Amino acid sequence: MHPALTLEKRIAAELASYDGQMSVYVEDMRGNTVEIGIDEKFEAASTIKTYILACLFDQIEKGQASLDEVLTYKKEHYINGSGLMRDMSFGATFTVKDAAMLMIIVSDNIATNMMIDYLGLDTINACIQALGCKDTILHNPIDFDKYEKLGTTTPRDYASMFLRLAKGELISVKASEQMRDIFRRQHYNSTLTRFFPQYLLDSEDTGEEELIYVASKSGSMDACRNDGGIVHTPYGEYVIVIMNKNFSDPVYHSEHTAQVYGAKVSRLILDQYLALEGRLVL
Repeated sequence: MHPALTLEKRIAAELASYDGQMSVYVEDMRGNTVEIGIDEKFEAASTIKTYILACLFDQIEKGQASLDEVLTYKKEHYINGSGLMRDMSFGATFTVKDAAMLMIIVSDNIATNMMIDYLGLDTINACIQALGCKDTILHNPIDFDKYEKLGTTTPRDYASMFLRLAKGELISVKASEQMRDIFRRQHYNSTLTRFFPQYLLDSEDTGEEELIYVASKSGSMDACRNDGGIVHTPYGEYVIVIMNKNFSDPVYHSEHTAQVYGAKVSRLILDQYLALEGRLVL
């Protein structure tokens, strides 16, 4: 491959007509990276839930929390938006594990507020800083009537979480295994996988082992469309983060320009990684 044909240039060509601002971080776990605006600050939206999950397991490691502890859904936890719990009755009880699973798998906002209440805002932010994510902060619980922001992060910080996870170094080997299993179950990964070859993704229909899967967490608010995680392939794994802002369309829909262009960039990166059998560059 000609050295001038870089992924950065191919991504720039793909985004020539994009109505928005996209930052991209990719690492092939062999020291090769793509870095486009990776220190740009973005509204974290639901990607902040990744940091909350890591902080939960940090507290578990320290003996300050337990997956088996029971939490009660209270009126003050209620918030509209993504998830299932908004249709449940106040007083319903969930284990910490179940609330954490709901927070990630269906991005449940109420489960997230329960986790913030359980861990404490200050504890979460102290943990985020201890993980080295200096540009990331959880500003407040989710309440769209009271607060305009939820969290702030950067592609560099967000990628660092999944790089540690891929290496088994996010909190501990055991915690990384447990969190990775949760992220694999996450429902909203269409930005990363939308244009992936379906045959390679869908073991249920083919009856064969999945050749490609993702362990990821996305997030969307009026100000952003973000996604990031680990992409597992037959040639190994890479970490990818795509964050978008400054687009003109605030409406949530599957054809949103940020999601479509993000999916195009994600497929471009997958193709290069597969073509070079586990590398981003020769």
